[in-house]
Amino acid sequence: MRLDRFLGQRKRLGRRGVRLLLAAGRVTVDGRVIQDGRHEVGPFTPVALDGEPFTVRRAAYWMLHKPAGCVSATRDRHHRTVLDCLDPADATDLHLAGRLDFNSTGLILLTNDGRWSRRLSDPRHKLPKVYRVRTEDPITPDYAAVFERGLYFPYEDRTTRPAGLEILAPREARVTLYEGLYHQIKRLFGHFDNRVVALHRERIGPIRLDPSLAPGQYRALGADEIRLPGPAEPDVQELRRP
Repeated sequence: MRLDRFLGQRKRLGRRGVRLLLAAGRVTVDGRVIQDGRHEVGPFTPVALDGEPFTVRRAAYWMLHKPAGCVSATRDRHHRTVLDCLDPADATDLHLAGRLDFNSTGLILLTNDGRWSRRLSDPRHKLPKVYRVRTEDPITPDYAAVFERGLYFPYEDRTTRPAGLEILAPREARVTLYEGLYHQIKRLFGHFDNRVVALHRERIGPIRLDPSLAPGQYRALGADEIRLPGPAEPDVQELRRP
């Protein structure tokens, strides 16, 4: 949002009133005097008038080790949700940056920064999502070529992007996806009539699940984890910590 629009909304001033405030050097952004009304500010940018800060939401970025039997939603009438794993004071105004099925486990990211979560899920950025998979039947080497080539999904009328497959044990593998189609991993293995019996997400882009977190535990992301490849970095000066 432009700074002049930000000021106009919060001080109920017309354009002339906003221009006068800016020209007088009474407005600071991140501690610096800004006189250009076109200056862009985000939802968490510290803006002050005559040294008095406006009330600004604090950015929150959480990593959760999702347990099985938990819904990837902010509310549900019948089941425990991922937000129920957080302390109530930390769970306000959050949304999920990527979901997992009811019985799947592993890395879930929660935030109130919509721009950041959109960048995580935008397929143009091709951020990898890495899963550990256990299947009912043995996984054979021919699976890898099919995953790499892609499979046609009639429901979406599209062919999946190339996916990585690393066989770890006869019935266990690590799968890397660059998109998030409905039940994609289960459907890929379903092509071979092989049922997925356990699915655990280890990583989203550069963010790895902290091995010290037990299922149901969470922690705040560090500044180095929040920074994503490419432009439009979030403002890491205003992080909410546990």
